[in-house]
Amino acid sequence: MSGTEKPYRVYRGGRTRGRVPLQQRPDAARNGRRPHGARPRRPARPPSWRRRIGIGLLVLLVLLVAWGVAGYLSVRSGVAAANKRLPRSAYAALDHQDGLLLSHSTNVLLLGVDHSKNLTRAGDRHSDSILLLRTDPSRHRLTYLSIPRDLRVDIPGYSPQKINAAMQLGGPALAVRTVRRFTGIPVNHVVLVDFPSFRTLIDELGGITIDVPEPILSNPFDCPFSQARCRTWRGWRFGKGKQHMDGRHALVYSRIRENRLNPAESDITRGERQQQVLQATLAKMTSVGTFARLPWLGGDLVRPLTTDLTTWQFMQLAWTRKRSGGNVLRCRLGGDSASYGGQDVIVPNEDNQAVIQEVLGNSAPQPPRPGSGPFGAGCLIGRGQSGSG
Repeated sequence: MSGTEKPYRVYRGGRTRGRVPLQQRPDAARNGRRPHGARPRRPARPPSWRRRIGIGLLVLLVLLVAWGVAGYLSVRSGVAAANKRLPRSAYAALDHQDGLLLSHSTNVLLLGVDHSKNLTRAGDRHSDSILLLRTDPSRHRLTYLSIPRDLRVDIPGYSPQKINAAMQLGGPALAVRTVRRFTGIPVNHVVLVDFPSFRTLIDELGGITIDVPEPILSNPFDCPFSQARCRTWRGWRFGKGKQHMDGRHALVYSRIRENRLNPAESDITRGERQQQVLQATLAKMTSVGTFARLPWLGGDLVRPLTTDLTTWQFMQLAWTRKRSGGNVLRCRLGGDSASYGGQDVIVPNEDNQAVIQEVLGNSAPQPPRPGSGPFGAGCLIGRGQSGSG
């Protein structure tokens, strides 16, 4: 096949003739010339809208977590101080809580203490308001049991007298034992509310909204004017309907003992007003607006309180209230009016046992029976009258 074309080609190896190509000198890039064989750079593409949204959500999540941690630490410091204020004897008097508040019913005794400015009653520590709060996660319901302070009961270690005297005689520990003995309901937690400090808390929350059921003209007390003007001042006035109240007016509203426009009102009615103030304040404390201010406001939220509840239990209680959606059962104990030792008291009757079973969820809620008088015991179920505005 010497005279014909071969079916293959022959390549010779070796270095290309000429100078060896070197790396481009710096001045070559400066004069705008592209080195031999280099590819032009493409401009960077801006991130897509999906990526931008993802980055934004991630940043928002990090901020929310940081905000929540800061708020939790702020609340925890205030709760730790509130726990230290409660005597050790009160811890020992409480019934053990089984399971989480989120999934198990719990009973919290709320004791409102109002310091009198009267020098003759200096050091008076009677519980001005007595409420038993029961959470029922299975029904998504909260139950408030109002206990009239003038209810005459047996106080352990003492003779029968008004139930509010237990706080004066033996502090929160004796108050817990007295309520448990009379109602038969275990008390898992206790919260003491200092009403004068409560006024400051309401102001820091921006006020609360109360739905006043009927017009009120109170007896003249805590006059805000000069001594001369107070001589002719008739008292505090509240119109019917929803009203936004600051701390001073909310405290006055809860203290009203006499409504001149309705002589049928009693100490029971006063307890209902105190319930409204407490419920509205609780609603405001667990609102979204308050959560946004937790890093600055957290410690102040529990300043008026003395309690055994931990920070985690407070959070569970707030979530339980949110889940209830305003499904609230309001009950009250009562009895018959009487007089002992020159004091007007309420003597318990058999209606109270029926109310306790309604509180525990063992029977359907029933209003006070007809003819039971102004101190009749019973329950009313509703969606909550007070807002958090």
